[in-house]
Parts: sequence; C-alpha cells; structure tokens
Amino acid sequence: MSHSAPPRTAEAAPAYASSALAPARGITFYGCGRDEADQLRAMAPRFGVLPTIIEAAVSEANIESAIGNRCISIGHKTRLTNAMLRALSTAGVGYISTRSIGYDHLDVNYAASVGVAVGNVAYSPDSVADYTLMLMLMAVRHAKSVLRRTDAHDYRLGEIRGRELRDLTVGVVGTGRIGGAVIDRLGGFGCRVLAHDRRANTSADHVPLSELLRRSDIVTLHTPLTADTHHLLDRRRIDEMKQGAFVVNTGRGPLLDTEALLAALERGSLGGAALDVLEGEEGIFYTDRRNAPIENSTLLQLQRLPNVLISPHSAFFTDRALSDTIENSLINCLRFESETPHG
Repeated sequence: MSHSAPPRTAEAAPAYASSALAPARGITFYGCGRDEADQLRAMAPRFGVLPTIIEAAVSEANIESAIGNRCISIGHKTRLTNAMLRALSTAGVGYISTRSIGYDHLDVNYAASVGVAVGNVAYSPDSVADYTLMLMLMAVRHAKSVLRRTDAHDYRLGEIRGRELRDLTVGVVGTGRIGGAVIDRLGGFGCRVLAHDRRANTSADHVPLSELLRRSDIVTLHTPLTADTHHLLDRRRIDEMKQGAFVVNTGRGPLLDTEALLAALERGSLGGAALDVLEGEEGIFYTDRRNAPIENSTLLQLQRLPNVLISPHSAFFTDRALSDTIENSLINCLRFESETPHG
C-alpha cells in the first residue's frame, strides 16, 4: 500500500510471565472503564504492579496522578494533545502505552521530541475480524431493513433479495493481523478475495488499489490511519468502485471520505455501507446521546439511509481482546522500566 510506515515506537510485547521483567515503580492507567478496571485489578498482582486507576482521560485536572510514575497507559477514545504530552514529560512520564493498535489519537513524533516513548498493544485480531464478517453478511442480506420491518410487525419479504458471499468478490485493503484474519475467514465462504497492501503477505491475490476497487463487490478497510491513508477512499476512488458495491470500515473513520460516501449512497452508485468507525465520532461514540443533540449532520444522514449500518467503534470489544489489551499494556510498561535506566 502506498503509505509510509508508522513512526518508530516502543513495540508491543507478546504476552508472557512477568518473572523475566524488572518490577515497575508504578503505572497510572487513565480512561479506564469498569470492565478495564476490573481486568486490571485482577491481573496487576501477577505482574507485581499496584496500578493507579483513573476513570477519566488524562487531563490537566488529573495529571498529578501520573507524578512519580514513569509509565502511564491511555485509551484510544480521547485525543492526547501536544500540550498534554509536554505536561506529562514535565511530570516525569517517559513512556505511554496506548491501549490500541492505532496511534492516530496522539502525535508520536512530537512525544519523542519531548522525551516520551509511545507503544501500542497487540490484541486478538479475531475480535475485529469476526465483527467485519458479521457486517459484511448483514450488509449483503439487507439486515437493517429486515429488522426494522420486523420491529414494526411487518413480516413480508423485502423487495430486494440478498446475495451470497460465494458469488461475490471481496477486496481487503490492508493485510496486517486483522486484515489477514478477515482473509482467513473469507476462505470458508468460497468467495473470491482480492487484497491490497504495500507488500504481499497473504495467500490472497494482491492487486493495485484501483483494480481492487473496480472488481470488488465488497471493499473492507483494515489499513492503519496515517497521513498517506487519510481519505484513502476519496471521491475519485469511490467513483472507481463497482456499481452496487458495499463498503465496510472497521479500521479508522478518516480512511473514508464520509461526505463522498454519502453522496455515492444517495445517488445509488453504491449498494450500501457498514461502518463501525466514522469521521467525527469523537465525543459522540461511547456516550449516551438519547436526550442530547448530535452535531454531526453526516452521521444523522447516514443513519437515516436503509442500506447503512453504523455501530459505535465496538468491533474490538470482546472478553479476549480486553484481556490482551490490559496484559500487553502492563508488559509494555514493565519492559520500559526494565530496559531504561532510572534517572
């Protein structure tokens, strides 16, 4: 794929026993929901860690909780500004383990410039891969319309028949751990699979992006979000897609030009979309907005369409993935402590 590699960071460590690692002085975990906090309390003693657990995202109001700890862990739900990175560096933080695969919520290069290393975590790719297949099946079987009619006690068959995956070509953009797991699953459905990445690392037929878009009935996005992949599917590339094709995005919202997608859906050139991530999701996803206005007009327009499925960035949310995330975040911090001299 024609994008640059992620910035150099401390690598996520594989899960293994903590006996080979030096003990940490302390780790502050910010942005911990109840499930994360419960997992952390259960797991931390095995690693010899007594964590400080903060429900809120790191901010000026709670930065004092990091003082004395060289390592902190953050979630992916809130952007970490450069000003906060400077403040954390001043507070003595030397390492941030982000409980995510992506780095798009903080500037890794700027963090390095103020003396803070950043590491991501590896977690079960099956969580997102399973969810991606579910969205594909729901999209091509028009599940949203079926369920809406059924909820309204209209039990007639719809006017549009579904399609079977074995009759379709699926284009997988990005063939890392998650994209590769999606390709593995697609093999069981008997469909044709095309892939696009900067290196051919799967058994799928790797082709240029333009060819993948022209030939695929479903295009699913699994590439990291970088400056080069922002709006990877822009208006021009969406126009290259096969008439009636579906778009699935469980990667990052800005991989897809949402306004261009909406225009293509409204004029009927695409068959539908299934989106677990969305541009402008920050401040909306993970909140209860039943009795509050939603300022993202594109989200509201997409949700009104019968052929668009939207879920709130939840593909990763499984028991196994959560356990992996907490464990590898602990390991990342312990490794930093063991390999970096104390000042």
